[in-house]
This record gives sequence, C-alpha cells and structure tokens, in this order.
Amino acid sequence: MDMNNVGNVQNQNIVSEQKIGYIKRLGSFILQSKRVWQVLRKPSMEEFKVTAKVAALGILAIGAIGFLISDIIKVFFK
Repeated sequence: MDMNNVGNVQNQNIVSEQKIGYIKRLGSFILQSKRVWQVLRKPSMEEFKVTAKVAALGILAIGAIGFLISDIIKVFFK
C-alpha cells in the first residue's frame, strides 16, 4: 500500500464516522421532538388573550422606543 491509499482509507473512515454522528444527532432530535409534541396542548382562550396582550404591548414598547430614538437623532443631528 502506498501513502496515497492509506490517506484515502483514513479519509473514508473519518467521513463515515461523521455520517454516523449526523445520523445519531438526527435521531436524538427526532426523539426530543416527539417528547415535546406529546406534551403540547391547546391554550385556553384566557391564556391566548393574555399572551396576545403581552405581545402587543411588547411591540408597542419597541415601536415607541424606536420613535423616540428617531426624534432624538433628528433634533441633535439636524
């Protein structure tokens, strides 16, 4: 066996080990996803309304902060 063949065999072993690693990680991800899917439940209407209100307040707060920053920049860097 010459040195090129030894290198090729080693590279093939590394590639096959990487493939096995990817397959194991994919299997682990699928298992975890199944667990999450089994725990999921539909939120009650009250829970949904509270979540929607909190999200809306967050969006409004971020918009207000951006507006204030925009006005401050306009005033000082006119």
